[in-house]
Amino acid sequence: MEYLLILLAGLIIWAIIIYNLLVRDKNRVLASWSDIDVQLKRRHDLIPKLVEAVKQYASYESSTIAAITELRKQSEAVDSAGRKAQLEKDLGSKLHRLIAIAEDYPDLKANESFLDLQRNLTDVEQHIQYARRYYNGAVRNLNVRIQSFPDMFIARLFNFIPAEFFDFDESS
Repeated sequence: MEYLLILLAGLIIWAIIIYNLLVRDKNRVLASWSDIDVQLKRRHDLIPKLVEAVKQYASYESSTIAAITELRKQSEAVDSAGRKAQLEKDLGSKLHRLIAIAEDYPDLKANESFLDLQRNLTDVEQHIQYARRYYNGAVRNLNVRIQSFPDMFIARLFNFIPAEFFDFDESS
């Protein structure tokens, strides 16, 4: 009888430890997603200014500008990390296209406001990459814990679900 109580106490302590580790990992995923969201909002705040600067010089690129505006709107409306990653990847490639357009306009390339926007956008892109890497690491840790034996029993008991990676193209 004494052994059963010790075994039961050990199982309860084990379950509490595993539960707390799952909660910690889940909160890391949520916090790191918040970091990504902040950087994406910074990026989205820069887009209208960049579009406006280019629009003054390259009015014939209206299809690129319209696509950027639409992708920005769609991305802001999506909560799924996977879908948002695809939209942000597309948005990044359109932004790079918009920046490339500036190469054809020496006056725009020399415009201090445009150069400042370009520097800020580059800075935000780097921060997005750092935040994405941390987030994906946190997601990996949570998902491994949820899928690993014996932690999976506690994860299932308390309805922990695997998180979605934010697969964002490195080159953008």
